[in-house]
Amino acid sequence: MFQFILTFLWKCNIYNKEENNLYNIEILTKINGGIILAIGDIIVGIDIGTSKVCTVVGEVNNFGQIETLCSTSCKCNGIKKGKIINEEEVSLSVAKTIKDAEEEAEFKINSAYVTIPGKEVTIVQNSILKELKDKFAGISLKDVQSAIVQAKDIEIPEGKTIIDIVPSEVILDNGKIVADPVGNLSSNFTLKAQVILANKDYVRQLTSIFKRVGIEIDGIVPTALAEKNLMLDTNELYDNVMLLDIGAGNTEIGVFEGNNFTYTNTIPLGGDNITNDISLVLNISEEEAEKLKKQYGLALKSFIDNDNDIILNTCKDTTKNKIIKSSELIEIIEARIEEIFSLVNKDITLQNIKPRVNNVILTGQGISNINKSDVAGKIILNIPVKMATGRLISTVKPTYRTAYALVRYIASKPFTKSVSSSIDTEGEESFVKTILGKIKEFFYT
Repeated sequence: MFQFILTFLWKCNIYNKEENNLYNIEILTKINGGIILAIGDIIVGIDIGTSKVCTVVGEVNNFGQIETLCSTSCKCNGIKKGKIINEEEVSLSVAKTIKDAEEEAEFKINSAYVTIPGKEVTIVQNSILKELKDKFAGISLKDVQSAIVQAKDIEIPEGKTIIDIVPSEVILDNGKIVADPVGNLSSNFTLKAQVILANKDYVRQLTSIFKRVGIEIDGIVPTALAEKNLMLDTNELYDNVMLLDIGAGNTEIGVFEGNNFTYTNTIPLGGDNITNDISLVLNISEEEAEKLKKQYGLALKSFIDNDNDIILNTCKDTTKNKIIKSSELIEIIEARIEEIFSLVNKDITLQNIKPRVNNVILTGQGISNINKSDVAGKIILNIPVKMATGRLISTVKPTYRTAYALVRYIASKPFTKSVSSSIDTEGEESFVKTILGKIKEFFYT
């Protein structure tokens, strides 16, 4: 292997013949469904939410794991109910998080991956039968990649565009299902994949936003798909589950049936709606409403232990501090929580998905401080509901979980030639990264 790399380096004039010395290059030997990750590979993930934009920069470490180099966030005012209403405002927020990330990571970011809400996404299931010339040659990576390319040959509805193809499983000629078919002996194989479509108008908006910032888009990933491996534990990954991410302004729905990504959508309600309700009903500032929501957050009145007095400090209809019972506050919270779950229930019922969902996994900052949200969800959905318990969740701050999940998803994406984002560094480190890139390109040609 070393001799092979050495020969390649000579051909590329990377090897210093005069000094007879190979630069200190480490190649990550872990191969994940065709990906050859190099130590030092950089992946930049950006999550554009209703209330904020978050950027996470990850690097492949010596153990083949993603190490977070930096995490930055900025308030965003250009999105309402999941719709981009002001591209300039969003671009300013994106620019701010990237600038902060560049300063912290000490390199210039040229490209990044970005999330897209479920309501802008359509999933088409496709199946490709790939015949092989030689059964005894073994399935090659190129065979699999060729089948993935074939999967895109579908009728694309007007106003939609393909943003990704996600292989879910491969079936050999003997009926055996394998995650990675490379090297298996088979006369043919069937590739099952999800073709991910997005609304062209939204993609145009994203492209315009990132063009303003001077950043190329490496790829666009549905929020729920990005979050799957972070939010679900090992058993849940192979179950029929619905992932519900209740954020500030939206609730993201993601349905996974085994290894298949089958449905996603967005409900335009979230934690900010609860805050607004409290503010309006009690006639107090949104700041105090948010504080009360976090302090007394409970999804169901029936779980109140003590109906304590609450003093309202910013009540607008009196010069004196107004006193209410905690049950009055929780009643407001309960009403909106019930509405969110009811809309989710209506959506998956209309899509005829509900009978196939075994479990619901609940996450998101919109309900992170509201106890018994899972119980409320179970009552309304009539499906077992639990809070997300993925083993890595506790290691990531809630603000950055989706952006971090995006970086991890890209790093583990199978049968992909390249996942690295583009960056500019200075000195020897930049030289080494260039070499690594050339080596990876060579392996794939």
